[in-house]
This record gives sequence, structure tokens and C-alpha cells, in this order.
Amino acid sequence: MSDWRPSVARLEDLRTHISALPWLGPAALAAASLLVVAVLTQADPYAADSLLPGCPFHALTGLFCPGCGATRAVHALIHGDPLLALRMNLLATLAIPLLPLMLLRSLRGPDPATGWLTDARPWLVLVVAFSVLRNLPLHPFIWLAPL
Repeated sequence: MSDWRPSVARLEDLRTHISALPWLGPAALAAASLLVVAVLTQADPYAADSLLPGCPFHALTGLFCPGCGATRAVHALIHGDPLLALRMNLLATLAIPLLPLMLLRSLRGPDPATGWLTDARPWLVLVVAFSVLRNLPLHPFIWLAPL
């Protein structure tokens, strides 16, 4: 019986190959972004027969995950309604403009001015706090829940 786990040498070879193509990650993100825009110009997340899926976490728990409303927020941005986008998912709407900065940082390498963008710790705190606050049935936190 063969061992299904990749060897350390194979993982190092893969890491070396990927690091030799620094544009691959940003190019994949750009392609995925274009695909999302193309789909959301045609699909309506508000339609009852929409092909876009709802949130499985919300369907199972009744709670809003940090991504709830993000599809509708991006749809609103594409269709020129930034206020609706903010109301659907404040965190996603405010984070979207940071994506080009994150891409630039990944291409140019470490930069102290933008280092916080790719540090997972502040993002983790922000996402957890956003998730908790948007589920509190108290004013003003009810404004964080999607419509």
C-alpha cells in the first residue's frame, strides 16, 4: 500500500515553483473577481429563483455569519448603490477597496506601511467582533445585520 501523504521534498518543490511565479496569486484573484462581477451583473440575489445560494450557516442557525449579505453588497456596488451595499454587509463593503492594496503588497513584498493589511490577527479580531455584534438584538447593532 502506498503512502498517500506528499513528501516534504515534494512540498518544497511545489513551494519553490509557486514562489517563482509571484503573479500567479494576484492573477487568479483578478480572474475570480471578474467572474464574480460577470455573474452578479446578470444574477439577482434578491430573486426567489436565484441561482445564487443563500448562507448555509444562517439557514442552520438563524444567526448571521460575517459573510451574510456580502453577495448582495457586491451586487449593490456593481449596480451603483453603495449605501445599500453598506447596509447589506458593512465589513465586506469597507474591505473591498483594500483588495488592490493587498495585491500590490503581495507583488512588491513586505512594506511597513501596508503590513497590517496581510496580518491575520487584526482581521480575525475584526471579523469575530463583527460577527458577534451583528447578531445582537440591540440598537445600534441591528444596523449591522443584512436587510
